[in-house]
Amino acid sequence: MKLHLLDVAIIVLYLLSTIFIGLWYRKKARENKESYMLGGKSLPWYKLGLSDASDMFDISGTMWMVSLCFVYGMKSIWIPWLWPVFNQVFLMMYLSRWLRRSNAATGAEWLATRFGKTGPGVTGSNVVVIAFALLSCFGFLAYGFIGLGKFIEIFIPWDLVKAYVPFHVAPQYVPHMYGIIFTLFAMFYSIIGGMHSIVLGDMIKYGIMTVACVWISFIAAGKLSGNHLNVPDGWYSPFFGKNLGLSWTGIINEVNNKIKEDGYSLFGLFFMMMTFKGFFAAVAGPAPNYDMQKILSTRSPEEASKMSGFVNIILLPIRYSLIVSLTILGVLFYHQMDLKDAKGAIDFERILPAVINNFLPVGLVGLLLAGLLGAFMSTFSGTMNAAQAYIVNDIYLKYINPRASTKKIITANYMVGVFVVAVGVILGFFVKDVNSVLQWIVSALYGGYIASNVLKWHWWRFNANGFFTACFRGFCQP
Repeated sequence: MKLHLLDVAIIVLYLLSTIFIGLWYRKKARENKESYMLGGKSLPWYKLGLSDASDMFDISGTMWMVSLCFVYGMKSIWIPWLWPVFNQVFLMMYLSRWLRRSNAATGAEWLATRFGKTGPGVTGSNVVVIAFALLSCFGFLAYGFIGLGKFIEIFIPWDLVKAYVPFHVAPQYVPHMYGIIFTLFAMFYSIIGGMHSIVLGDMIKYGIMTVACVWISFIAAGKLSGNHLNVPDGWYSPFFGKNLGLSWTGIINEVNNKIKEDGYSLFGLFFMMMTFKGFFAAVAGPAPNYDMQKILSTRSPEEASKMSGFVNIILLPIRYSLIVSLTILGVLFYHQMDLKDAKGAIDFERILPAVINNFLPVGLVGLLLAGLLGAFMSTFSGTMNAAQAYIVNDIYLKYINPRASTKKIITANYMVGVFVVAVGVILGFFVKDVNSVLQWIVSALYGGYIASNVLKWHWWRFNANGFFTACFRGFCQP
C-alpha cells in the first residue's frame, strides 16, 4: 500500500507543528539556563508526567516489543523486566522527592547533596556520572535513529526517492538516510525551544497516539472475531517452566531460529536474572537521562513524586493496546507480509511497519505514522536535552566558563545540541539492528551502573571514593 494524500497531509501537518512549537518557545527558552534546560521549574507535574511517558513510548522500543510479542506470545511480558520496570514505583515513593529537594540541574550536580562539593573522590564521581550520562544518551540516540530509519523504509521505498537524491546510497544505508532527515526536525524544535517545546510536543504526540491506539484496537478485535491465531501451544500463557516451551516448527520455522539467537530458551533461569536485574536497576534510581531531567524540572518535591507515579498509569495501557493489536494483525496476516531485509533475512522488527503498511485504513495510517514519528522525536529530543544539560552545566559552566552570560549559555546549548545529534547519527551507522544497541545499553552500560547506585541511595556510609571506584570498575568490566 502506498501512502494516500490524507496520510501524507497528516504527517506533514505534524512535522510543521513541531517547527512552530520550537519557534513559539524560542524567546521563553532564551530567558536563562533554567528556563532552557528545565522549563524554568514552572511546569505542572501532570504535563511533565505525560511528557516523560511519551519519551518512553519510543518507536524503536515499540518495534522491538511487537517482535517479542509475536515470537514469545504472552511470555514476552517478562522480557522488558531487563529494564528497571519498577523504577517509577520507587521514584514515586521516595527517590523523586529526594532528587527534587536538591534544586540541582543534573544528576551530576545532585551528587553535591550526597557527597559534598569537595573532598576525596568527589571530582571522580562527577566525571563518572557525566560519562555514563553521555554514553547512555549517545546509545539511545543511535538506538532511536536506526529504528526510525528501518520504520520509514517500509512506507517510502528508496526506489521512489533515489531519482531526486544527487548521490548514491547503498541499500544497507537507506534506513540511516531516512533517519537523518527526520532527526533534523527533532533537532530543530528541541534545540530552539528547550524543555518548554519538548513538553508541548510530547503532549501533542500522546494525544495522537491515544486516538490511533484505540482505533487500531477496534480493528484488531474485528479481524480476530471468527478467526483463529495459528500459534504454538503455550503462546497464550504467561507461565513457563525451566525451558521456554514454545516450538514454531510447522507454523513459521524461522521463528525457532530467532528464539535460538536471542538465547531465551532456558527461560526459567533467564527470568530469575531478569527479575533481580530489573529490581536492583529500579532501586538504583533514575539514570541520568530525560527521566531525571523531568524530575528535576518539577515545581516541588511533592509534585516530583506525583509526576513519577503518573507515568505508568498513562503509558502502559495505551502502549500495550498498540503492541497486542499489531501482534494480532501480524500473526493473522504473516504470510501476506514481506519481512525480509536488504540481505534476504527475515527481520521481525519489521512486523510493526509491515502491518501498518498493509492492513490499516487510510487516515489511521497517517495518524499512526505521525504518532510514531512523534514518539521518535520525543525520545530523541528528551535524550538530547539531557546530554546538552550535562555538557553545558557540568563541563562548560563548571570547568571552561563559569561566568558565562545567558547569551553564551544559550549559544553553547545550540552548539552542543548539534554536536550531540551528529555523534548519535555517526554511531547509528555502526549499528546492526535495534536489539544490538538495546543489549549493549542494558547489559554493558547499566550493568556497571546499578550496584554503585543502589549503594549510593541506600547505604549512608558509602562515600564518593567508593562510588567512583565501583562505577569505573563496572564500566571497564561489565
